Amino acid sequence: MALLLQLRTVTGLRGKADRIAKAVFRGLSFYTRVLENCEDEARFDETFRWPVASNIDGNEILEIQVFNYSKVFTNRLIGTFQMVLQKVVEEGQVEVTDTLIDDNNSAIQTSISIEIRYQALDGTVGAWNDKEFLETPSVHSEGEGRYPLETDSLLSSHRQGLDISPGKSTQQSTERSFRSKGKEKTKEHKAGKGVFSAMKLGKTRPSKDDHRKQDEPAVLEAEDLDRKALLQGLEPDTISLASVTAVTTNVSNKRSKPDIKMEPSAGRPMDYQVSITIIEARQLVGLNMDPMVCVEVGEEKKYTSMKESTNCPYYNEYFVFDFHVPPDVMFDKIIKLSVIHSKNLLRSGTLVGSFKMDVGTVYTQPEHQFYHKWAILSDPEDLTAGLKGYLKCDIAVVGKGDNIKTPHKANETEEDDIEGNLLLPDGVPPERQWARFYIKIYRAEGLPRMNTSIMANVKKALIGENKDLVDPYVQVVFAGQKGKTSIQKSSYEPLWNEQIIFTEMFPPLCKRIKIQIRDSDKVNDVAIGTHFIDLRKISNEGDKGFLPTFGPAWVNMYGSTRNYTLMDEHQELNEGLGEGVSFRARLLMSLAVEILDTTNPEINSSTEVQVEQATSVADQNCTGKMEEFFLFGAFLEATMIDRKIGDKPINFEVTIGNYGNQMDGMSKPILQRKKEGGDGNEEESELLQNSSEDEGDEDGEMVSVSSSQPMKPLVTDRNYFHLPYFERKPCIYIKSWWQDQRRRLYNANIMDKIADKLEEGLNDVQEMIKTEKPHPERRLRGVLEELSSGCLHFVTLADKDQHHSSRTRLDRERLKSCMRELENMGQQATTLRSQVKKNTMKDKLKLVQNFLQKLRFLADEPQHTIPDIFIWMMSNNKRIAYARVPSKDILYSIVDEEMGKDCAKVKTIFLKLPGKRGFGPAGWTVQAKMEIYLWLGLNKQRKDFLSGLPCGFEEKKTARGQNLPSFPPISLLYTKKQVFQLRAHMYQARSLFAADSSGLSDPFARVFFISQSQCTEVLNETLCPTWDQLLVFDNVELYGEAHEMRDDPPIIVIEIYDQDTVGKADFMGRTFAKPVVKMSDEQYCPPRFPPQLEYYQIYRGNSTAGDLLAAFELLQIGPGGKSDLPPIDGPMDMDRGPILPVPLGIRPVLSKYRVEVLFWGLRDLKRVNLAQVDRPRVDIECAGKGVQSALIQNYKKNPNFSTLVKWFEVDLPENELLHPPLNIRVVDCRAFGRYTLVGSHAVSSLRKFIYRPPDKKAQHWNMTAKHLNGYLAMTNRAHRSRPTGEIVVNMEPEVPIKKMETMVKLEASEEEKERKKKKKKGGGGGGEEVEEEEPDDSMLDWWSKYFASIETMKEQLRQQEAAAAEAEEKEEMEMAEGKQVGNKRGSMAGKGSKAQAKNKEKSKAPKDDKKKKQQSAPELPEKKNKPRIDELKVFNKELETEFDNFEDWLHTFNLLRGKIGDNDDNATEEERIVGRFKGSICVYKMPLPDDITKEAGYDPSFGMFQGIPSNDPINVLVRVYVVRATDLHPADINGKADPYIAIKLGKTDIKDKENYISKQLNPVFGKSFDIEATFPMESMLTVAVYDWDLVGTDDLIGETKIDLENRYYSKHRATCGVSHTYSIHGYNTWRDPMKPSQILSKLCKDGKVDGPHYGPGGRVKVANRVFTGPTEIEDENGQKKQTDEHLALAVLRHWEDIPWAGCKLVPEHVETRPLLNPDKPGIEQGRLEMWVDMFPMDMPAPGPAIDISPRKPKKYELRVIVWNTDEVILEDDDYFTGEKSSDIFVRGWLKGQQEDKQDTDVHYHSLTGEGNFNWRYIFPFDYLMAEEKIVISKKESMFSWDETEYKIPARLTLQVWDADHFSADDFLGAIELDLNRFPRGAKTSKQCSLEMVTNEAELPMISIFKQKRVKGWWPFVARDENDELEVTGKVEAELHLLTAEEAEKSPAGLARNEPDPLEKPNRPDTSFIWFLNPLKSIKYLICTRYKWLIIKIVLALLLLVMVALFLYSMPGYMVKKLLGA
Repeated sequence: MALLLQLRTVTGLRGKADRIAKAVFRGLSFYTRVLENCEDEARFDETFRWPVASNIDGNEILEIQVFNYSKVFTNRLIGTFQMVLQKVVEEGQVEVTDTLIDDNNSAIQTSISIEIRYQALDGTVGAWNDKEFLETPSVHSEGEGRYPLETDSLLSSHRQGLDISPGKSTQQSTERSFRSKGKEKTKEHKAGKGVFSAMKLGKTRPSKDDHRKQDEPAVLEAEDLDRKALLQGLEPDTISLASVTAVTTNVSNKRSKPDIKMEPSAGRPMDYQVSITIIEARQLVGLNMDPMVCVEVGEEKKYTSMKESTNCPYYNEYFVFDFHVPPDVMFDKIIKLSVIHSKNLLRSGTLVGSFKMDVGTVYTQPEHQFYHKWAILSDPEDLTAGLKGYLKCDIAVVGKGDNIKTPHKANETEEDDIEGNLLLPDGVPPERQWARFYIKIYRAEGLPRMNTSIMANVKKALIGENKDLVDPYVQVVFAGQKGKTSIQKSSYEPLWNEQIIFTEMFPPLCKRIKIQIRDSDKVNDVAIGTHFIDLRKISNEGDKGFLPTFGPAWVNMYGSTRNYTLMDEHQELNEGLGEGVSFRARLLMSLAVEILDTTNPEINSSTEVQVEQATSVADQNCTGKMEEFFLFGAFLEATMIDRKIGDKPINFEVTIGNYGNQMDGMSKPILQRKKEGGDGNEEESELLQNSSEDEGDEDGEMVSVSSSQPMKPLVTDRNYFHLPYFERKPCIYIKSWWQDQRRRLYNANIMDKIADKLEEGLNDVQEMIKTEKPHPERRLRGVLEELSSGCLHFVTLADKDQHHSSRTRLDRERLKSCMRELENMGQQATTLRSQVKKNTMKDKLKLVQNFLQKLRFLADEPQHTIPDIFIWMMSNNKRIAYARVPSKDILYSIVDEEMGKDCAKVKTIFLKLPGKRGFGPAGWTVQAKMEIYLWLGLNKQRKDFLSGLPCGFEEKKTARGQNLPSFPPISLLYTKKQVFQLRAHMYQARSLFAADSSGLSDPFARVFFISQSQCTEVLNETLCPTWDQLLVFDNVELYGEAHEMRDDPPIIVIEIYDQDTVGKADFMGRTFAKPVVKMSDEQYCPPRFPPQLEYYQIYRGNSTAGDLLAAFELLQIGPGGKSDLPPIDGPMDMDRGPILPVPLGIRPVLSKYRVEVLFWGLRDLKRVNLAQVDRPRVDIECAGKGVQSALIQNYKKNPNFSTLVKWFEVDLPENELLHPPLNIRVVDCRAFGRYTLVGSHAVSSLRKFIYRPPDKKAQHWNMTAKHLNGYLAMTNRAHRSRPTGEIVVNMEPEVPIKKMETMVKLEASEEEKERKKKKKKGGGGGGEEVEEEEPDDSMLDWWSKYFASIETMKEQLRQQEAAAAEAEEKEEMEMAEGKQVGNKRGSMAGKGSKAQAKNKEKSKAPKDDKKKKQQSAPELPEKKNKPRIDELKVFNKELETEFDNFEDWLHTFNLLRGKIGDNDDNATEEERIVGRFKGSICVYKMPLPDDITKEAGYDPSFGMFQGIPSNDPINVLVRVYVVRATDLHPADINGKADPYIAIKLGKTDIKDKENYISKQLNPVFGKSFDIEATFPMESMLTVAVYDWDLVGTDDLIGETKIDLENRYYSKHRATCGVSHTYSIHGYNTWRDPMKPSQILSKLCKDGKVDGPHYGPGGRVKVANRVFTGPTEIEDENGQKKQTDEHLALAVLRHWEDIPWAGCKLVPEHVETRPLLNPDKPGIEQGRLEMWVDMFPMDMPAPGPAIDISPRKPKKYELRVIVWNTDEVILEDDDYFTGEKSSDIFVRGWLKGQQEDKQDTDVHYHSLTGEGNFNWRYIFPFDYLMAEEKIVISKKESMFSWDETEYKIPARLTLQVWDADHFSADDFLGAIELDLNRFPRGAKTSKQCSLEMVTNEAELPMISIFKQKRVKGWWPFVARDENDELEVTGKVEAELHLLTAEEAEKSPAGLARNEPDPLEKPNRPDTSFIWFLNPLKSIKYLICTRYKWLIIKIVLALLLLVMVALFLYSMPGYMVKKLLGA
């Protein structure tokens, strides 16, 4: 699909001029070459080709403009031709001759003649045949003439696409690189390969049709553009450059170097440290529990201590886990936090809830950590249960070299906001649901023969049975759980059809599912192959996203080679560590996720892994239709073959899957393949096997030839051999059968190409910035244009594939989401383009980098199709080295964009050693360099599989197939060859690798081209050799057409070696280059010739090892022989023998510079060969010239130099980028004139030492406008007074940053108080608050100041964050608006990417609201009259980083010695440092401008280094203050440490051992140490923290080193920080012996500044600045005195604004320094907060040190009176009456249940839940106000040596219990009151409700420390069966807080005792126990309840008795009466 334009001639031109034409279509423009001196006719005869992705619409326009070309001025437009393409679309080919029109749209007589052709995708237009149309000789077959310019194809510029694998981008975020690369598919760059990305691919080459496109760099030089822009009235800010200009101005197209940091370099182990702090838990579900936390990382477990009887335990315990494993293994480890209830020695405890996350998720977080986040606990056994509580923790994962920024215990505002601070990555919803993951395993095929068990061989020998010897099963590992399928005995084609079900929260916090085919064996199971599925690639979380889904699809597994030995040395590869070196098997599987509805009662609530049968894949269709594929390869060159294997014949084998593999290929009989007509869905397994080499298929069609013929290599040079392929190139071809899923790869290819192009553009931009080329922002705009057109292009191309039949759900969803994302990205790119300005360039560049990562992520296809191709080099049938080529890179498609980037191209491949053998130095040597041509496609499309080969060959076929037309050749015979001469201009190299023990090397370079190699001379003892040598390779023969050579010459390999006197040379690094080519018919003239020197990055393994400055040209030797070549002129250096220097046009232009060197001294020199250095000297050398320092006569006595400044003159290049390095070498002069080298340092860039004379036009005091504006902005109130040009600065004390609270906590745990305050302010409630008493000065101490400062620092951080967030939001809004505008279809595109933004918003909202509340709340009046506490500056990093290492004039150069270690692990620079040279350098062009030399007081002997202090020894008092340490690495088994401080300075060694702090990882030291020292001998201060041990030696935890000398001499005045205010008494006393006014006058004098002049009314004038400020000071008695000190201090605090001499002075401060341990290089072991003051001994002595000893906790007593309880639930049933009652008592404690619980007496038999106690508890405690913590000291266990200090939050716990006599008491309910912040008690029992506990946020909170006395009702709560909170009682209590003194004055007794007794409670009598006093009880029972019943019964009984008596006596009486007896 393309539009071709042939521009033939332009006639009727006027005058004589250079002409150039430009053709534009769809915004993409091409330029012709320049035709010089044409008169009336310009014959261009050039062809341009636009690949088009969507059909051309009939009304689109093609435009051609013709210009008069000018090298200097802008090109002048002659006329324009525009044509509507309607006719072209209809007819497919049109020839036109027409006149041009000028600017005014009127025709002119100039006419143009063109021909246009259009080939549509569907072939509806025209027949395609390049040949019949462009007759230009330069055009060649379609495959080659493809990309006239890099802009038009979505392809990178070098078509040869060295092995750079853009598939794996280089500057990926580590996030992506560490994960996705683990997937087999993506592990493209292995250790060995990173090298190739170093490729500096010479110039970007336009293609043939465009013959000399490159020759005119001036086409669009930047200045032209500007002029053009002005003429056309464009804004320069809207111009964008397409890559065309990058070509012509030759910016560069170096490939960016590989991102080395997270290279999963084949599974090499690295150091990792996982640190976890468990802070506290809240809302744990359960009654009265004793929780502890188990922390599990991988297999290791650690436990916190147990906390008794609480649902919100506070731990604050820190755990560290150290690992040394490969990154892949590390990031798959699971971190599991579980809370366990009542575990002890005997029972394992019950699990309350747990939380899991993989290490990778933590590592991908910003700063690799979660800080102060709440983990949601859930019970894995019970899906329906809901959450079980929250656990607050910090988790950080550090790899070597990562530094973690711990927030300075800041951001505590959101503490209580649990919901807003959940431990979840961004974008994961807080309500995660349970989900089932169904992984279906259908079948596998192509398994290797695994005869690992010896038994099998024995069996075979005895019984002769030869069954398949593999018993495979599949194991799936996910989120720490494993599932297995059944074992299929003896089967290479196992069928399982089983599904494995995992139940896990969704979205899971584990990124990868590991799927492994294993071979079951009696002895041990081994992995056959492993595959990882990255969940992020198979799902999308956007609102149009989809759940993870996969397949059914085949996944390919790779691993070790398929040769079957007993011990497989590459077994690790089968485990998925490292890049597989061979195909192992493929597995058909699928994955689906179902979110569970946990309310459904039928649901099985277990989370165990289940395995069950599954149906087989019903529809073969979704895995794809079987197709026959054809792979063709031709070996054009095999050179640089390692000499170890050079003596045996060598052949190459190519395999795809198992096809082509000689070992497996033969072992299986061929199954009959059905004829082409047969149905295509027979079992694929038959097709996987290779058709072996000897038998043809029954079609008689063709046999695969998968390996080349063995051949003996020839010698190239001492290290390498080559194969003599010359004109005969062997070929291979393989037929194979795979499911046709090419569509997946096509889409990936389109995206990859967009990404490659984007990456290349970004590299251009970065290179432009680096080399300071003008207008990089224009190039960035061009890049964005290309990106947006590429994205829209993708959408149209991918659109037509919507209805492809064999697609899985993932295919459909992925396609939709890719289209959405790309459409979105295209629009964002368009919006961004308009926002790119010079000043926004850097930020926008970052955003574009994100696009690149996203594209790379999207392009990686998770569902495999055709396996990768492996190329093996075999020597004697042994496999030596391999290369792996992803199949998508060489896949053919009729649509250009979909084609693999290396398909039908010659690709340079470097073979590497497999597996672990390739680690380290072994892997750095190239095993072989190959030029190979590959083509893979459907067999039916194979007609032009040779199209991309260099032309001029004949095909040689096998004898048998002569009659078959399309039979592939087995070799190519080249009949055409060209002869060239290669000139390698090797100028110099810098920053090379130190290969000798001296720390230097003896480097020489070896240049390889085709099969020749040459060396430069060896230069001894240098890391920066300037060879200045021209190497000429004569008679280089290249095969193929001449014009192809011009654009695609082979690459040149340059290797740097270190010459050793014995043994072979050591390899030091390698780089690649492409030469500039001149054909014999071209002129050797600018702009392409002579070529420019360029820097090429040298790589050694994965790390950079310097740069090479060189140029390469390849000149064709024409018919006239060498005489036609440009002469090699330039002086033959006779003294250098036959060595040719680099010729004049190429070597840099030099001018004279003077280099002045300041020699100050040498420090810390180590011994050399066991002898001490005694008389050292420094030699400085640059570009062959140099100077030596004076000799230090006695290094021990005085290591400083006697002569300070020396200079030398040298010729340096005008171009600063080409400046050679400057070498500093230190030698020790021994007796008898011997010298030994101590160490050396190479200053690779002189730029920062170049002196540029100030610009005359700036004001006389060098105040640049920028400076001024910054200044005015800063003071806000600065106004210039008109006449004198003075600047007045009012120094009112600046408005303090509004602080929420002056108190701060030291430990970052719960900053409740702060919250309460804020809530109080926010709610505005709490009117009845007691005013906080004002702190009077006597109460304030240094710590008040420190805490206030930390608070300020946090506030500033918060404001910065808020501002950043705001800016980001604004940008997002802009982007979104742009998006809507750009979105013409009106569909709201890109929901996916916005969803994340939305989520962010959500999480931000609560915090923002809170902030707003705080800000809008009216300031409480108490804040107004509070005296402001003076503050210091807390730096959360070292002081050095803030002040540029104090190298303002004195620089420190590390001297290195010894070779760099080869194993990456311990090659730290630290170990090679043998000392430091202090001094400086100044480089300037001669002659120096006069104004400097004429300045007053200029001392010529000091040159540019005026006003430098003397370097004689000086005595100094050093005062070291150590405040505290944080996050120390635990040193003892119990996970704690006993730290103390050790300080070393010179001979002084202080160990503060007796003051160790027991079991603390965050110790507060609060100590100062005074040391007297003499600079320069003692200038390196080491402050270390050691761990005290009772037995054995103390261990070093970590140490920090401070160079005091640089601080002492620095202009920033780091001797003693300048305070904020000046006071002469109190906590803020001025520390410096010099008062501010004295300091100021000294500074003015030293800086030659006029002043200070103190004026009336509190003004002081310095230079031309006037400062104002207060003039009075109070002494301790409150007397006011006049003083100038405040004014002087005001000037000092703004000293950076003083012209000329100004610089920022170090303020009074505390710095935070990381502690490092030499045993664990690069990993922080904690941090130390400290500062250092220095006072010269010859000045007045300073006052005593400030007291910073830690605050002692204040003693308090809390009295709690429990008056009554009410509505307590009734637990007991009465034995007799069944009545409910309770025997109530109340228990309370403050510090912990063990320590001080107190119980009331029992109120027996309460029938209403009412209880009366009148009982007093007394809790004495020690409290730290600042930290809001109670301090308790106790022995940790009976074995502890000493007491440990714990800090716990002040929480009072009250519980209500039911007393039982025989069984354990029953717990009924509890309440915890945080003494700093608890709800006010209710007035009556009625008003007391559950709200008081659940709804804390709304209620007014009080603090007992302010209220002192509180009385009220509080609810007791507990959880019922459904885990709901319910009120289980109410208590009326009174809390009364007293200080220890007050408590002594008014004592009170415990319980109801004296003194101050409480009256007895009035309880009903029943509370007596019935069996103690039965009668009373009975009486009570009878009296109260049954009185009436008893009376009734008695009456009834009486009645009954009477009736009975009546009945009894009646008869007798009757008789008597009757008988009258």
